[in-house]
Amino acid sequence: MIVVMKVDSNEQEIASVVARIESVGLKAHLSRGVERTIVGVVGQVFPELRDMLELLPGVDEVIPVSKPYKLCSREFHPQDTTIKVGGFTIGAKEVVVMAGPCAIESEQQLLETATAVKAAGATILRGGAFKPSTSPYHFRGLGEPGLELLARVKTEVGLPVITEVMSPAEVELVARYADILQIGARNMQNFNLLVEVGKMGKPVMLKRGLSATVQEWLLAAEYILAQGNSQLMLCERGIRTFETYTRNTMDISVIPIVEKVSHLPIIADPSHGTGKWYLVTPLALAAVAAGADGIMVEVHPQPDSALKDGAQSLTFENFHLLMSRLKLVVEAVGRCLASPSVKVES
Repeated sequence: MIVVMKVDSNEQEIASVVARIESVGLKAHLSRGVERTIVGVVGQVFPELRDMLELLPGVDEVIPVSKPYKLCSREFHPQDTTIKVGGFTIGAKEVVVMAGPCAIESEQQLLETATAVKAAGATILRGGAFKPSTSPYHFRGLGEPGLELLARVKTEVGLPVITEVMSPAEVELVARYADILQIGARNMQNFNLLVEVGKMGKPVMLKRGLSATVQEWLLAAEYILAQGNSQLMLCERGIRTFETYTRNTMDISVIPIVEKVSHLPIIADPSHGTGKWYLVTPLALAAVAAGADGIMVEVHPQPDSALKDGAQSLTFENFHLLMSRLKLVVEAVGRCLASPSVKVES
């Protein structure tokens, strides 16, 4: 349930509501708006709690929350969540572009790609050091040496970085190098991993599972938020269906759906969403038109020789063409492209 405070409620009254909630073994989650403060009640509530809270000074009304996810919902948090990374904000008017190779193969490959995507207007460098693979015989990343390459290129090129973490034991290691921790589709319901990344207090991007419903996705996000980490964004990357013409089915409709029921920023990944390089640009444009706060795109110097996902990777030239067209769509929907950062924390 949520407790809506009166417009003229003071800090002492808000503190009293929080204290009463915590006195019965529940957690209180504050959301301060321009005019009102909302106190969310997290935990297993009981019928008498509503009457108890309505009697407290400064309380306007107490409203039950019908959705199973609480911290993700707009009922708990009416304002859009924004996340600061580098010199820009994710979830605001700016549209961010995350671009880079699916997997880090070498320093030359990563540096060349990072330089090219930044020149074209990308704001975040993506690159996988730990890669999940359906087959144990496929390339699974360089591991920690890949993270070290990512750190060097980050400093040289000046872009914040996002990379995937795959197990709870690796969270601290990856967090030392990454500005954003990515949870891949296969780990969306790896609940121990979600708890650990939530504890780190760093920005997190949670990808939708291979066949996950929106509710399952948001409940997974709840694990991260419940650890006190509000720096969370979601990523639609396509779901598995009976269709065989594409690798996955990119669900554009989920973007406005999530924006209606949740306050979290949402990123679109048309590379994994389709598995075909020639579908990446049209799906990226459609996602931004539908309201996505950013896109994640795979780019490689030579996609035909990539060790991972070459079929869905853009060449430098094709990425440049995507960015030129994306700018037009972004402006058409009343937003702007985030500018590449000139300096990032090392």
